[in-house]
Amino acid sequence: MSEMRSSGSFATGALRDAEDPRIQEAIQGRREATESLLMELLPRVRNLVRYLVRGDADVDDIAQEGLIALMRGLPTYRSEGRFHAWADRVVVRATFAWLKRARGREARHAGEPAELVAVPAEDALPDEYVHRRHLVTLLDELSTEQRHALVLHHVLEMSVPEIATELGIPFETVRSRLRLGRAALRALASAGEGEG
Repeated sequence: MSEMRSSGSFATGALRDAEDPRIQEAIQGRREATESLLMELLPRVRNLVRYLVRGDADVDDIAQEGLIALMRGLPTYRSEGRFHAWADRVVVRATFAWLKRARGREARHAGEPAELVAVPAEDALPDEYVHRRHLVTLLDELSTEQRHALVLHHVLEMSVPEIATELGIPFETVRSRLRLGRAALRALASAGEGEG
């Protein structure tokens, strides 16, 4: 699961931490800084959304909602932690809100084959991109609950108590979903290697 860690999963070039002057400028409402910041975050946001949702049909719409949530939420960023960690959580909440709204509607794309989309970072190697696409394919086979727990834990590096709080579920439920999700991923990866 270390391949899913955020350090290489969806790196975004020069944007590293709250020391980036564009963050403060964007908080102050400077359009150029906000646009530059959001454009640099776009590949990271799209990849995170794709990790969290099944199929590609709605990734762009959800990513756009995530970027809007980031833009609106910038004044609430207090520079108390890493900017990426804050941005990731905003995108996760926007994604979960979209999924909750979508549950109330009929699944528009149920039976359509999924075309994999993952936006490579500028410094990503071709093999890394292929590996991520394969990982997303495997994640598509998991239950939504297991998928969310795995992504929050292994991609966003959230602790089990943080995930329990974020998802509003008991601590032991998170641990169970992580254990079952890892086992399912291992089984899927082994089955895929056997076929290949």
